[in-house]
Amino acid sequence: MVSPVEAPRTGLEWRADPYTAALRTGQGPLYLRRGDGWLLPLDVERWCAAPDAADATVLARCQGPVLDVGCGPGRLVTALTGLGVAALGIDVSLAAVDRTRRDGGAALCRSVFDPLPNEGCWGTVLLMDGNIGIGGDPGALLRRAGDLLAPGGRIVVEAAAQDVDERVEVHVDDGRGARGAVFPWARVGARALLSHAGARGWSAVDQWQSGERRFLHLRRRRRTHRTAMSTPVQAATAVRSSSQLRR
Repeated sequence: MVSPVEAPRTGLEWRADPYTAALRTGQGPLYLRRGDGWLLPLDVERWCAAPDAADATVLARCQGPVLDVGCGPGRLVTALTGLGVAALGIDVSLAAVDRTRRDGGAALCRSVFDPLPNEGCWGTVLLMDGNIGIGGDPGALLRRAGDLLAPGGRIVVEAAAQDVDERVEVHVDDGRGARGAVFPWARVGARALLSHAGARGWSAVDQWQSGERRFLHLRRRRRTHRTAMSTPVQAATAVRSSSQLRR
């Protein structure tokens, strides 16, 4: 487990009205706004649609059971479920979790830094749509993902299209005056992601680009000691029973 100092803030910033409203309608505009006014557009319409061709390349590399960190409205969780792959989404947004469940996926309202079902037995951890930025510390997030995975598990992560490595303070903004609380975020391109991963014992066994989106498949360079007693079968059971868990 990561130490408390590595955990991000509570997640309430993602329950702000601009984000909730965008997920409920399936439409933007929506941005992450930096203190200097710089805007990062959030692709709400794509998140709320069916998986596209780039997403399909990710789905093909998933080894179940799959934990989708920051699942948003759940397009990948729902698609994996339809393919017969056990998958669970987690998100700090109640609107995101509700939409995922409504569309037939399993999801819990949790932060990745919260206690989660069957830690140490997931086959794949997904960090899509910029979610390597969660908490503003890619290294801490990669360590946490390692805690969640079974031996031999993989991280499939989407890197920023630009060659960037920055940690910033941002807030959710709809461009029309509504805004959420300030929180830490990171933007990491493929080159920087390889550096962060390598420093923590991960290597890229695959890199690819689909359209303007870039992805990496990370595996541990060497096996490390684990104490988790859970099994992949238990993880799949956790997915099936997640709708009964209290938020």
